[in-house]
Amino acid sequence: MTQIKVHYQQALSLINTSEIGLFDSETKLHRQKLYEGTGAGSDFLGWIDLPDNTGSGLLERIEDDASIIREESDAVVVIGIGGSYLGARAVIEALSGPLHAAPGPEVLYAGHHLDEEYHHDLLSYLENKEYSVIVISKSGTTTEPAVAFRLIRRQLEEKYGQQKAARRIFAITDARRGALKQLATEQGYASYVIPDDVGGRYSVLTPVGLLPVAAAGVDIRGLLSGARDMAAHLREHHDVFENPAALYAVLRNLLYKKGRTTEILASYTPSLFFFTEWWKQLFGESEGKQGKGIFPAGVSFTTDLHSMGQFIQEGTKNSFETVLTLKKNRKTLTIPEDKDNLDGLNYLTGKRLGFVNEMAARGTMLAHVDGHVPNLEIELPELNAYHLGSLIYFFEMACALSGYMLGVNPFDQPGVEAYKRNMFALLGKPGFEEEAAKLRQRLNS
Repeated sequence: MTQIKVHYQQALSLINTSEIGLFDSETKLHRQKLYEGTGAGSDFLGWIDLPDNTGSGLLERIEDDASIIREESDAVVVIGIGGSYLGARAVIEALSGPLHAAPGPEVLYAGHHLDEEYHHDLLSYLENKEYSVIVISKSGTTTEPAVAFRLIRRQLEEKYGQQKAARRIFAITDARRGALKQLATEQGYASYVIPDDVGGRYSVLTPVGLLPVAAAGVDIRGLLSGARDMAAHLREHHDVFENPAALYAVLRNLLYKKGRTTEILASYTPSLFFFTEWWKQLFGESEGKQGKGIFPAGVSFTTDLHSMGQFIQEGTKNSFETVLTLKKNRKTLTIPEDKDNLDGLNYLTGKRLGFVNEMAARGTMLAHVDGHVPNLEIELPELNAYHLGSLIYFFEMACALSGYMLGVNPFDQPGVEAYKRNMFALLGKPGFEEEAAKLRQRLNS
């Protein structure tokens, strides 16, 4: 059973328990919309039952292909952008750690930006590597991953020949249509389907996330088991105080109504850096619409306490913090005694480094509350595949509920298309000539 806990004692300076209770009926209404598919964005609710609907046959196929990748490759390149790569990267780096001490091959990423130097260096690095590619794109024409795949595919075919290269390419794309689907069929790539009813930022528990995660050596069955238990827990508990996703959604919306328009997700665990990046996309793309939304920001403590800590403590009071904490560390390290004690740290002798980190977290939370920055805390028992799967589902449900509370559709992203139209016009894509002329005039004025 899931054990994620949401603590809000350090936010009671701005909100109170009775205010939370007032949201109980509204929360139940929004939960009903989600489970019955009657709310905005109802075409994209496949993630709700995904942990239960992922069959053993699909998991076995993913595990078999992942085993092939691990046996044949020193590295695997995951090509995708946004939710098509962030979820997998969040899980892989959370469970392998920032030093990548994982049993699988080295995982590299491409197509999540257009930087020339990065992709040039990546291709150079791959020249002497045995590697495979997982390319993720529903259409196959999204600029960033499509450009990266064109570059890497050419190198792969020059290195192995077209037929052998095809066996090293795994495509995750639309079931029926699109450029990548067509290419996968023609070339014989192993391919997986991106479900039509699951948006990119909710796709980490589909093959989009599961294949890269499995290739990295992570237990995908444990990941899904945690998500499945969290899904059952959230469905069974109707009261807002007993449903952690609903409680978190209510708390952040209460703080938003009191002028706290920025949420800072803080962690004292460096391996959660990309989990924070996934969280930023999930909430930013889901809620930032119609002039509404809580701006999602992230910090890595204690590192950022020596920079952003100053602003949080004494800067503009428009933010609140949500702190991810772990009840139990995976590894232990004890601070030794030093006979000279020049650094003055002998008072820490015999204490675990994890205990020192925990006291830093507790002290910081109290300091920031004293600085009028309310703190929420999301406590995870420990960082493993099961509890990470639980946390992923927790945030997905909380985001959906929070979006409905804000009065927006949490499953579309109309604003994302604006930059693409301008980019296509400036690059000279056919059909954008009129827009190109207007944009160039603006740039030259």
